[in-house]
Amino acid sequence: MTGEQDETGAFRALADPTRRQILEDLRDGELAAGEIAARFAISAPSISRHLGVLKGAGLVTERREGNRILYALAQDRLATSIGRFLSAVCPEQIMLRHTTWRAEARSEGS
Repeated sequence: MTGEQDETGAFRALADPTRRQILEDLRDGELAAGEIAARFAISAPSISRHLGVLKGAGLVTERREGNRILYALAQDRLATSIGRFLSAVCPEQIMLRHTTWRAEARSEGS
């Protein structure tokens, strides 16, 4: 799979608001599939399909712990996909953000 195909899968996964909410819910750490499903007013099989799409796009990882499946955000993959797109579309914004982050990090270290 090429980087472009990889990126396309990530953006297709991000197109759905339920999947975006799942990613937001995972930003503080891993959650069991049941914990994720309990946060939504849709069926557990539907959430399972959404998790499958996110996993297929490489945006989440899963691991088994006993009879539970725990999901975690694949932050590097998400950042790479979005960053690659942003750098192609508006490279000056990437440089501006990088410069801003450096300045903020220096001021925090003082």
